[in-house]
Amino acid sequence: MESRIELPTAHDMDPRQHAIYQSVLETRGNADGPFLAWLHSPGLAGPAQQLGAFCRYDTELSLIESEMLILCVAAHFQCVGEQQIHEPIAIKAGLSAETVATLRVGGWAYFESNRIAMLQRLARQLLDQHRIDDETFQAAQQTLGTQALVEVVGVIGYYSLVAMTLNAFDMRLAGVDPA
Repeated sequence: MESRIELPTAHDMDPRQHAIYQSVLETRGNADGPFLAWLHSPGLAGPAQQLGAFCRYDTELSLIESEMLILCVAAHFQCVGEQQIHEPIAIKAGLSAETVATLRVGGWAYFESNRIAMLQRLARQLLDQHRIDDETFQAAQQTLGTQALVEVVGVIGYYSLVAMTLNAFDMRLAGVDPA
């Protein structure tokens, strides 16, 4: 990762940092993203990486749904680092390259699935207006149920933190452009 702050290396980490780092590697396979910056504050890094693992792997959402939400967040914050990491995952999950490109620039993607279209609408409302209108909220609650709706808001919030971290420290994958 490129960054405007020095990122810790595995041999420079204290035992607490190293334990968090190992947990990140075990759940994700790499430490790309905000994790190395967060390790400067292990008290933040530990709970944040645990929340991230839940948001990425353990919600009631399908992979395509969560990745679409993440790409909405990345576009909202114009976060190149988040786009670099999640666009390839979104394409593997089933989003078309055209849809990913539309989301990258903040455009409205067309989805055949009413559920994914509703999730896009909900994400954009929450990000742009900081609220969800009654019609979208009712549709989301009826379609998703309360637990998944809470998880959707959690995914959007968590990846907003990720985007802000990546943007604040100008973190991105070295030599990689979004798809």
